[in-house]
Amino acid sequence: MHLPYLTTGRLRGLSVLPISLALGFLLAAPAGAQTNGARVDCDSISSTILGHPVDYCVALPPGYDSGSQKYPVLYYLHGLFEHARSWSEHSGQQTWENLMSDGKIGKFIVVMPDGGRSFWVNSYDGKERYEDFFIQEFIPAIDHKYRTIATREMRGISGVSMGGYGSLHMGMMHPDIFGAASAHSAALISKFPNPLPTEGRFGFYARVLQEPFGAPLNEAHFDANNPLTLAEHPEKFAGLKLYFDCGDQDRYGFDAGAKELEQILTSKGFPHTFVLRPGGHGWSYLDQYLHFSLEFHSQIFAQTDK
Repeated sequence: MHLPYLTTGRLRGLSVLPISLALGFLLAAPAGAQTNGARVDCDSISSTILGHPVDYCVALPPGYDSGSQKYPVLYYLHGLFEHARSWSEHSGQQTWENLMSDGKIGKFIVVMPDGGRSFWVNSYDGKERYEDFFIQEFIPAIDHKYRTIATREMRGISGVSMGGYGSLHMGMMHPDIFGAASAHSAALISKFPNPLPTEGRFGFYARVLQEPFGAPLNEAHFDANNPLTLAEHPEKFAGLKLYFDCGDQDRYGFDAGAKELEQILTSKGFPHTFVLRPGGHGWSYLDQYLHFSLEFHSQIFAQTDK
């Protein structure tokens, strides 16, 4: 059973209902309906590093509320112009639930933080140290609040588009934190033309990259965080399990970056899985292919648990 957005705010809203009506809802609900089904818990965390709270949602598997078992955890990073609830507002939650119900994946927690337009890195101007927040504050807070198995082998990271960039970046930069990383349609860009155009595809890139990478774009800071650059030194993330795919009709041209990442990793002899799939970009793509990354992480969690 899917109970979206079970948050403190929503629960407070029940207090305005007449007591008899509230009791009626409780009595009408099937026994155990709220404790045995998958649900989404949304909240926010205060951040000393960022100086402002960060919203997040957590998808909890069936049976979480009725037991004491600890679970592996997958961090899912959203795309540009999305937010922590995008997973549930689109097909992510339903795909995850269906895969568990069909026995195609095991039970694990999925955590969806709000990353704004940060690209999940520390900004060039130092004002938005999102990566520091994520590693130093957010993950420890999740491990404290929820029953996670807090080891790198049982912690994975995934994402789409901007979030795919972030998941590859985080995995390669922090292999002591994550045992596996996956990405769909990762926003991978190798080189920018000089001078940088103000219109077209590269003009769009420059505008959306201003907050994390500077205006004008600081290419040195971009390169230092770019998964394509990090991939040149796979010895720094040895042992990281890696999966990524991209649509062959990606409207942002990220298929070119995905192919380049594949070539770099292959030339370095680093084991990975890459698939160029029929399709475009966004949730129309994820509707078809999100299950591949969820199955990838589930298999790794299962292998580690043996």
